[in-house]
Amino acid sequence: MPLIFLDDLRLNARLDGPASSPPLVLLHGLGMDLTIWDSLLPVLPPLRLLRCDMRGHGGSDTPPGPYAMGALIRDAERLMDHFGLKDAVVLGHAVGGMIAQGLAVKRRDLVRALVLSNTAARIGSASQWQTRIDAVRAQGMSAIAPRTLDHWFGRNPTGRPDLGPWRDRLLRQSPEGWIGVAAALKGADFYTTTATLRLPTLAIAGDRDGDTPPDLVRETADLVPGSRFVLLNGAGHLPFVEKPADYGATLTRFLKEIGHV
Repeated sequence: MPLIFLDDLRLNARLDGPASSPPLVLLHGLGMDLTIWDSLLPVLPPLRLLRCDMRGHGGSDTPPGPYAMGALIRDAERLMDHFGLKDAVVLGHAVGGMIAQGLAVKRRDLVRALVLSNTAARIGSASQWQTRIDAVRAQGMSAIAPRTLDHWFGRNPTGRPDLGPWRDRLLRQSPEGWIGVAAALKGADFYTTTATLRLPTLAIAGDRDGDTPPDLVRETADLVPGSRFVLLNGAGHLPFVEKPADYGATLTRFLKEIGHV
């Protein structure tokens, strides 16, 4: 996959789809990479799709941490500027959803609509994140693998995939990169800024999500007047992996309602 050279950082990114199609930007969550969207792509309409590994993840550079949420937002901003994408729908999952919120506040020329998937204006508490950061710093990614997999899939036995590949994916994650992004999450609170947004917004939650429960997702959606909230039954923290057809139909319906496709 091509590396995009920014001033101080190389990001692993993919831009697919017809150049004439409307843009959709996909921002993944903590401990993941751009391949997290692979099951979703085949069920989407023709789009100009931008995906990347955030800093500290996948094939992107891992600069020394801790990272600031502003830096993660700036990375997404620079990547869209690099490809000349504007008026995009930005879909962010978990921390990617927080990045999407910040990007929409900062650069309305880039973002015409938001899809906030399994995310919130604030995720977890500072003390919870510090406990996890300390564990990874002391013992590596294996220290949090059982808890992470349980929160991703543990409450969703019907949609639970073979956890072996997911455990391997998580254990390959750079501890330094994970800690860097977790540090950004530790201090991030977007309640005030997200409440200033006035743009089409779809929030998606899974009824079995152990990381960002539906009530938390709905609370964030309610900050944006006129937003839509969709609860996917039988889905956990990764509904685009567990139920890609249902997720894709929900996303496509929203894109059609706002005239994006």
